Amino acid sequence: MPPRSEPPWEHDVIRIAVIDDHELIRHGLEYLLHRSDDLKVVLQGADLGDLRGSDLDHDVLVLDLYLATDRPCVAEIRELSAVTRVLIVSASGRPADVLAAIRAGANGYVTKDAPAEFVVDAVRTVAAGGFYLSAGLADILQNELEAPGGAGPAPPRLSEREEQTLSYIAQGFTHAQIARRLQISKATVDTYVERIRSKLQVGNKAQLTRAALDRIERRDRP
Repeated sequence: MPPRSEPPWEHDVIRIAVIDDHELIRHGLEYLLHRSDDLKVVLQGADLGDLRGSDLDHDVLVLDLYLATDRPCVAEIRELSAVTRVLIVSASGRPADVLAAIRAGANGYVTKDAPAEFVVDAVRTVAAGGFYLSAGLADILQNELEAPGGAGPAPPRLSEREEQTLSYIAQGFTHAQIARRLQISKATVDTYVERIRSKLQVGNKAQLTRAALDRIERRDRP
């Protein structure tokens, strides 16, 4: 697969590859995605060998986190995220799995018990270069972000408002949505985001999200 380009697609239909070791899940995802005129599954397979052995190009890879093994495919996500946009659709909603997948480069994470429309929204968001977490995961990670910290090197210090802003970014909210929730102007949110980027030394929204999740992981360490 060639390195991905910007914008992520230059055609009317978002092309999707689905890799899941359960045939029923693969066919279910294909049926669900094909109901939308702008989405098309061009490849489905039970393991990543099916993906690597194909010359079909795609815009988004919908990937199960555990493929017929008890080991999450974190290393594979790290490799694949360099050449395609990766959306994890997994039965696991454990914070450790979500953190590991996103830190490896996944552009979104949806659990298999989420409403069907979440998967469709996630594919479109990821294809457009955005980041997506299903609502249940956002709530879990919000709770983790607010949990008391543990030992280890202290992360850069953020103000209370900056921490709130960063937690909303981790949940996938836009600057305008954050402004409404904090009852402040979007310009103020933009200022907070610039301060956060400077303190954490990160650039785009995906990097900001991973920085927020990294802070969660630091707090979870014994």
